[in-house]
Amino acid sequence: MMWGTSIVGFGSYHYRYPSGREGDTPAIGCSPRASSLALYGLTDPPAAAGLPAGLGKHRLGASCLYVNKLADVGLGILRELMDTGHHHVMTELHQP
Repeated sequence: MMWGTSIVGFGSYHYRYPSGREGDTPAIGCSPRASSLALYGLTDPPAAAGLPAGLGKHRLGASCLYVNKLADVGLGILRELMDTGHHHVMTELHQP
């Protein structure tokens, strides 16, 4: 599903902060940026702590994983991170 004009998201969940702010967001997502591909929701699960060395060339942001091109990363490890991130949101954070 498209979230805005540039984020492709997979799954969704509704969040609510103690402050009362709430909204909907994709479980995981990606967005092409000028210099790299931004991947959202892959670094949040506890299982993603200490990303595997085999992931390849990447940078970390506050809650994003950035890769310049998919050829720079191990696609099997990236797939695991995507599965783990999606599962984390949909089963551990999802509020019915």
